[in-house]
Amino acid sequence: MDDHHDIIFDWNLAGGPPAFAGRSVEVLDESLRDGLQSPSVVDPQLDDKLQLIRLLDDLGVSSVNIGFPGAGPRAAADALALARAIARECLRIRPACAARTLASDITPILSIAQESGLPIEVMAFIGSSPLRQYAEGWDLAEVARLSGAAIDLGVRHGLPVTYVNEDTVRSSPQALEVLFRAAIDHGAHRLCICDTVGHSTPAGVQSILGFTRQLIARSGAKVGIDWHGHNDRGLALSNALHAVEHGADRVHGTALGLGERVGNPPLELLLLNLQLSGATDRDLSKLMEYARLAARAFQVAVPFNYPLVGRDAFRTATGVHAAAILKAERKGQSWLADRIYSGVPAGLFGRTQEIQISHQSGEANVVYWLAQRGVREDPALISAILRMAKESRSTLADSEIEAVLRTYIEAAI
Repeated sequence: MDDHHDIIFDWNLAGGPPAFAGRSVEVLDESLRDGLQSPSVVDPQLDDKLQLIRLLDDLGVSSVNIGFPGAGPRAAADALALARAIARECLRIRPACAARTLASDITPILSIAQESGLPIEVMAFIGSSPLRQYAEGWDLAEVARLSGAAIDLGVRHGLPVTYVNEDTVRSSPQALEVLFRAAIDHGAHRLCICDTVGHSTPAGVQSILGFTRQLIARSGAKVGIDWHGHNDRGLALSNALHAVEHGADRVHGTALGLGERVGNPPLELLLLNLQLSGATDRDLSKLMEYARLAARAFQVAVPFNYPLVGRDAFRTATGVHAAAILKAERKGQSWLADRIYSGVPAGLFGRTQEIQISHQSGEANVVYWLAQRGVREDPALISAILRMAKESRSTLADSEIEAVLRTYIEAAI
């Protein structure tokens, strides 16, 4: 079977390829900034932060936020150390730092850029929604003034500045027209649309991306569009993919979806979906290493049923599934075996299909388990293992099956 696509009809492509197919889509990792805002994580050791960045570089991720230097001395010291390491190791990934639209926040970034020799991207953020303006006692003119002054400071020192407009999705078109035009006029090279509180639906993403694209077109400037979302409605990943579909050329994510409150789009799942949708073509074989390092470094547990990374993502104990996988492998079709009961090919992402044995299993599960360990099939042994499985209320541990195997071998002797 040379053309595997002959046996899969992909309804995802029935209406044509995605709008972003063939278009360059960039990803910014926010794990070391927004990820650290989760109250349930620990701040990773510097060596772990650097190894995460190396893995991101290997994965072809374009940008990484190396921190918020204005948060304190350790944050500033870590950001400088990471920037120096990126420069020293000649990594391709581009570093960025977060800052409020205040000179006191931007000045440390200027120092990091000077000491590392890298053009650190300034991610200058300020709230724009009426809710925030009311709480802060700001008016629109004050927000525009603070924004323009911050952008000017970064641009004057030769740094790229992204204007991060907090709570963009709950701001009026009239306010955004003023703020976005001011940001463009002051030299911002990107506009970041933020769903800061996880309010958006995919329809809202489409609407605000359309508005922003039209505004940029009218300005005549060459300005990029970022999407930064949160997961309060469980839509962060879907919204990020919709943002790419409707004109964002860079989207933000974090390892395992860590971040403020319930977090951001999970970066590993963002990369997975961009790859399977044809928006990128990267070697993602180190994606599991990245996710596992993040879990250890941030000290967070990964749910067993978490897509791609969870223990059960490619693990089955169901008889029908095991039989289909076994038949595919016996046809010499490893490609088919990796997809017949999996919408995500495990092999593309550094994992393999796993077959276990439980009360839901059939003979194929046992045959597969034995074959993986080089044990010859024997009807009596298969029956003994299945009998134990049917009496168990949970999936059998390898040690339980091995005990049956030892008993069988001793009886044969």
